Amino acid sequence: MRPYVKALQARGLPAVAIDLPRSGRSVVKAEKAIPTFVAKVPAGSIAGGHSYGGRVASMAATEGRYSALLLLSYPLHRPGHPEELRTEHWPRIMCPVLLLSGESDPFARVDLLRTAVRQLRRAELVTFPGIGHGLLPVIDAAMDRVAAFVRERAG
Repeated sequence: MRPYVKALQARGLPAVAIDLPRSGRSVVKAEKAIPTFVAKVPAGSIAGGHSYGGRVASMAATEGRYSALLLLSYPLHRPGHPEELRTEHWPRIMCPVLLLSGESDPFARVDLLRTAVRQLRRAELVTFPGIGHGLLPVIDAAMDRVAAFVRERAG
């Protein structure tokens, strides 16, 4: 998250990264990380995360605590398993959501992502052709869009 946080701070936004629980070298089940996320991200703020962190943020957002949600490279499904969508909680997210994803992300087939985003009440999906899992190759364009989204909510 460091490059994303620095890019948002350079745009005048008070972004911070938090550490989510891990089990050795791998992440723990997203459900187990929700209490940590809720404890570290104040209610009323714009929450979000990249990949696993975004999944945890989206699950925490079902409690209605956040004013908006940013999902960067959301892991819609495991690579090679597009039948196992991770969106069962999306209809319970009430706040506005901005999703940014690479169109070549093995964790989110773009056709499935475009369909799944309809489960969210207020969502905008921005995709980047030729980009995989992670937005560093397009970090300036991606963080410009995030900054605009955040400013729209603050204004």
